[in-house]
Amino acid sequence: MNLLASARIVERETEIAALGEMYKAAVEGRGRVVVITGAVASGKTELLAQFTDQAVADGALLLDTTGASAERHWPLGLARRLFAGLPQPSAVRDEVTRLMDDVTEGTGEAELRRLPSLAEAILAPAKDRVMVIAVDDVHLGDDLSLQLLLSLAHRVRSAPVLMVLTASSHLPEGRPALMGELLSQPHCRRLRLQMLSEDAVAGMTAQHAQGPVAEGLAADLYAATGGNPLLVRALLEDHAAHAGEGEAGAAALTRGESYIGAVTETLHRCGPEALALARGTAVLGDGATPALLSRLLALPTRVIEAGARGLAHNGLFRNGRFRDEAGARAVLDAVPEAELARLHHHAAVLLRNDGAAASDVARHLVRTTPQGDEWTVPVLREAAEYALLDGDSDVARDCLTLAQDYCTGEQERIAVQVRLADVLWRSNPSALGEHLSALVPEMTQERLTPDELIVCLGYLIWGGWMDQAAAVLDVLERSATWSSAEQREALGVGRQWLVMISPGHRTAAPGGPPEVSAAFPEVSVTSEPLGGTAYIAHQHAASAVSAALSGNAPRKAVSLATRVLQRFRLGDGYVWPLAFALIALVYAGSSDLALTWCDRLLGECDERYGLTWQALLTAVRGEIALRQGDLVKAAGQAESALTLLPRQAWGTAAYFPLSTLVLAYTEMGRHDDAMELLNHTAPERHLDTLPGLHFRRARGRWYLATGRFHAALGDFLTCGDLMRRWKVDAPELVPWRIDAADAWLAISEPKKALALAEEQRALSPDRERGMVLRALGTAGTGRERLGALEEAVDILRNGGDRVQLAMALGELGRGYRAAGDVHRGRMFAHKAWHTAKLCGAEPLCQRLFPGDTAPDNRLEISGQGAGSPNSAEALTGAEARVAVLAAHGHTNREIAAKLYVTVSTVEQHLTRIYRKLQVQRRRDLPKTLSSSVGGLCADL
Repeated sequence: MNLLASARIVERETEIAALGEMYKAAVEGRGRVVVITGAVASGKTELLAQFTDQAVADGALLLDTTGASAERHWPLGLARRLFAGLPQPSAVRDEVTRLMDDVTEGTGEAELRRLPSLAEAILAPAKDRVMVIAVDDVHLGDDLSLQLLLSLAHRVRSAPVLMVLTASSHLPEGRPALMGELLSQPHCRRLRLQMLSEDAVAGMTAQHAQGPVAEGLAADLYAATGGNPLLVRALLEDHAAHAGEGEAGAAALTRGESYIGAVTETLHRCGPEALALARGTAVLGDGATPALLSRLLALPTRVIEAGARGLAHNGLFRNGRFRDEAGARAVLDAVPEAELARLHHHAAVLLRNDGAAASDVARHLVRTTPQGDEWTVPVLREAAEYALLDGDSDVARDCLTLAQDYCTGEQERIAVQVRLADVLWRSNPSALGEHLSALVPEMTQERLTPDELIVCLGYLIWGGWMDQAAAVLDVLERSATWSSAEQREALGVGRQWLVMISPGHRTAAPGGPPEVSAAFPEVSVTSEPLGGTAYIAHQHAASAVSAALSGNAPRKAVSLATRVLQRFRLGDGYVWPLAFALIALVYAGSSDLALTWCDRLLGECDERYGLTWQALLTAVRGEIALRQGDLVKAAGQAESALTLLPRQAWGTAAYFPLSTLVLAYTEMGRHDDAMELLNHTAPERHLDTLPGLHFRRARGRWYLATGRFHAALGDFLTCGDLMRRWKVDAPELVPWRIDAADAWLAISEPKKALALAEEQRALSPDRERGMVLRALGTAGTGRERLGALEEAVDILRNGGDRVQLAMALGELGRGYRAAGDVHRGRMFAHKAWHTAKLCGAEPLCQRLFPGDTAPDNRLEISGQGAGSPNSAEALTGAEARVAVLAAHGHTNREIAAKLYVTVSTVEQHLTRIYRKLQVQRRRDLPKTLSSSVGGLCADL
């Protein structure tokens, strides 16, 4: 018999050869019995099918069937199907049928006494031709059929009969003894099929892919299947189906329909206990232990352990767990919903009784339905807090959402709702709308604590629901029952916070606290240590902003803001106050201090704490950079803030990063990018807010930069009207007079520009004088113009906005040129250009030196070796520093002050520098010296 391996038979050469020898012996009249054992889906059926096909082709009489667990209790059910293949019509067939009927009609030992006669009748056709009896999954047959097969096995030794039986390596209860008796026969041989080796899997993979891709796939295939042929082929089929999805699809192992079907088939063929074990293990995940599975599935521990060994042998398990997570998902997906919920609830109860961690118990609770157990709400709330610590907002949201359904007490339910609002706000503020709508009635019915109220009001304000926040305050301010000192204080803080963000809502409810007289009202701040309550944090942050914008209390603002930053930890309910404490520092002129605190908070606020926290603090960081004149940094931070959190999730606060980005883009010359941001659509009423005021100003600056002077003037004057109406006409908030003065100058109205600048001069504190003097100098004439600009440069050089410094330097250069001092005019223009270049203010650089006339281009020294690398290298460190400063227009006295040397020393250095660089005067010094001398001048 020429028995060759088919394309689907891999690594079975030894077994194929053994079957060929057994068949040859049967042909020679020496009957044999072969039992092929192996794990489910190890290839037993394919090997048997290939052998029987070849046997039929050789002329053998084939009688074959497959065991079925559903027929295990049907006496001779397997035998009847098996011997239905006898030739018909024939006397043998009729005799066999009659004898089977006699056997099944008997009872007890009477059945067994008739089996030998039945076996003799069955073997009768083997006198004329070779008979092959093949039974797949024989261990699933009924007891009487197995006894008949055993009787046949005793009689085939001297007959041309080959019996080939396949059975699982792990036999059902009662089968091992029968199989042992069968294998004890001298003419019986067992063939054990092992799982495919890693080399065999690699060989199969090579037929589907080539090169490094095949090697990587083979390793992944073996790890996922343990060499189970059915699973290997299923995964290869799934890979072939997705191989057309580019390089990623070709290199990745895909678990698709074929794999899911193979897992399901394998489990069902392993039997009901194995299927139950697989379901229990998938439900428990990493927490699955034999003891816990035994209680969950109501099966003896020995059965669990045996089943785990069997599933491991089949390639599905490893170390008591699923070898591949996709297999566990496939099992769970196939479990009926009601049964899955029951398993999860039972698992939760067992784990809770065992004292497991709340997060482990909650993992099952969120996958079931409420059962009314009193312990569930505390467990879910505790699990939510642990999930937040791990940065998993989704799990926390699921736990709290389910906890609402379990709650029986009103206060407990509200506390869960408020905590859920915290979680939604930190991860996805867009989802807050419907949730907050459900909380508003709870607020007005006085069911929230002061802390809960102030936090929820903050969320309403963030989302732009100012009217709803005002309505809640109105109702509670009229209430006679919400009257404790803490409650009334919280109402005052809530009104203060609302008015700070939306000054148009500053009128209190009739009968409530008196109407506040300013947009940012003062709230008494005690000298006692700050508590840990949210409403106190909001109170102090708003008071800090109020003090910063009062125009005469910068120290108080810095003190209050610093106290908030020092005393309150980054957490839910405190991010808003901390962010506004930083903004208060910016408004108070302490950008450096704000920068230090902001970077510290951003360092603490990693991805675990939610995107909203990061986005808000990143937006503040961008505003700080903008106020310092670092346009590139400002743009980068604002872009990051808007990337972290989509615009629609920002609510009213969107105008903070948007205004920063529009201003930065405008000053950098990226006008088209700024225009796209200005198309941001939102309700017009949101512009009549504190963030909206910043946005109006940014839009006006873009209008001004793009030649829309009257539109710019309109925005600036609208800012002024709003600020005067709100009684917060502070230049630290929006310097609308300076902006309007620039617009008046652009439309050739210097008198109006000068009037606004003078008006601003009378209002501005010392820290804002540099910007005001720059505007006065720009609008002025003669010596007064130069004096104002020189004073502006001195003030701005010592700190503040570097873009404003560059503008002041440029105007000073123009002023000196207009006065006839071309050399000084050029010197200040150079300084302005380099300062603007550092800030990234390209339009300003172009205005100073249009086209290709920038200082570094037009002052290159050619000829005579001036400025060559060798010449620059000849300078000492001290000479190099003097040369760079002189080349960039600094006077000898200024150089002496910067380098802490005498003017005489500077002059001596310059004499040697001129000689070494072969130049005659200061203006001939090459501006490329800074790159030539490298690190010698890094600190300049």
